[in-house]
Amino acid sequence: MDSFKALLIEESEGKVANRFVDMTVADLDAGEVLIRVAYSSVNFKDALAATGAGKIIRRFPCVGGIDLSGTVVASDDARFKPGDPVIATSFDIGVAHHGGYAEMARVPADWVVPLPAGMSLYEAMVLGTAGFTAALGVVRMEENGLTPAKGPVIVTGATGGVGSLAIDMLAQRGYHVVALTGKESEADYLRSLGAAEVMLRQSLDLSKIRPLDRARWAGAVDNLGGDVLAWIASTMEQGGTIASIGLAASMKLNTSVAPFILRGVSLLGIDSGYIREPYRHGVWQRLASDLRPPHLLDMARTISFSQLPETFEQYIAGKAKGRVVVELAGG
Repeated sequence: MDSFKALLIEESEGKVANRFVDMTVADLDAGEVLIRVAYSSVNFKDALAATGAGKIIRRFPCVGGIDLSGTVVASDDARFKPGDPVIATSFDIGVAHHGGYAEMARVPADWVVPLPAGMSLYEAMVLGTAGFTAALGVVRMEENGLTPAKGPVIVTGATGGVGSLAIDMLAQRGYHVVALTGKESEADYLRSLGAAEVMLRQSLDLSKIRPLDRARWAGAVDNLGGDVLAWIASTMEQGGTIASIGLAASMKLNTSVAPFILRGVSLLGIDSGYIREPYRHGVWQRLASDLRPPHLLDMARTISFSQLPETFEQYIAGKAKGRVVVELAGG
């Protein structure tokens, strides 16, 4: 194609805005692999970037979209050839390198992962960074010794992309999953994904967090940060493991060392953005096999490219649920 549609994020007089533009391949950033994009997805990070609600973009202008799946058009790297179905997520995509909200993308070969056998380009974007992050959290916690027999696992931000996928993955692996949410109306949705219990965030008194409280959790997947993470740390079982994944509530953490030195709690930082091998390919392979969420397609909805701006507003308003896939060229 001579020109193609893209969603460009720009800054003017300190204000961030996004708009659709026409681009050519010559406008794309450098990289060894040129991809015709079939699908992208919407993550909370994408909404923060595109609206300026968070200081995510490191270079203006920039095509948004931290995730993409599609087909290789041309490659200067022997690992990829025209026609190969591929995934590209994370690294600088959509924040400092033109991303997946365009019908064409060009990225460094080291950022590209072959589409695993048994996974479609659409399914790859239902998963996207959210699925990769949730799976990486599960992998890291189990490497740290977490098993279903050790006790319940709490998942915060449960209706979000990472939260929904983490619940689905953990439940199918036999864990007793407790979903923590501020959305009482979504309790049935969370149970449909495998949550054994649904706890309302409103039931917590976060103004009185003790250094050590009643031990309740063998594991935790936290998407919120802030006081919720501090409360989780205080309520972990002996030898418990926390996967710290997000900061939807706050990036501050006001806690004590007590859980870590008196109960041996581990706080694992889950960096899905820049983690390399063996995790990157390995986690994607597992997402196509034993970590594949059984309710993957049930938690997804598809939007057209033109619906992106209004979808960002839903995320910022806290009204998003599950996963949103953006159809660019299909496939």
